[in-house]
Amino acid sequence: MAKPLVSVIAGSRSDEKIVNEVTSTLRELGVEHEVQYLSAHRNHLQLEEYVKKSEAKVFIAIAGMAAHLPGFIASITSKPVIGVPVSGKLQGLDSLLSMVQMPRGFPVATVGIDMGSNAAILAAQMLALSDEELASRLKQWRKEKYGWMEL
Repeated sequence: MAKPLVSVIAGSRSDEKIVNEVTSTLRELGVEHEVQYLSAHRNHLQLEEYVKKSEAKVFIAIAGMAAHLPGFIASITSKPVIGVPVSGKLQGLDSLLSMVQMPRGFPVATVGIDMGSNAAILAAQMLALSDEELASRLKQWRKEKYGWMEL
């Protein structure tokens, strides 16, 4: 089995629907990935150890409410972190703002609320910058799935 290029981390099993959307899209694009359920609040030591040892090139962090997960990951790695805010008590606005309002030096690329597929596509686009085969697959996939044409 190839090394995972993308690590998908969710703060809770309750985020599994979004996790499945991310992993389904990554599978369609042929991107190796792995999934972990680790909370920035309940498992921060395990999370830190996992992130520091991970060979993944991109992290996708799925979190709701206070949504500290993506920011915590960004604070311990220089690899790209993509946040997926999850809808909840404030329709996901609390999660969205927690991700996009990161302090200078610790950016989290953030997709729309509950938009796991966009996180997977963004991760693939990042990886495709140095992988021509993936770039070609991504273009073909977008054309077939969305009728997209590159200008």
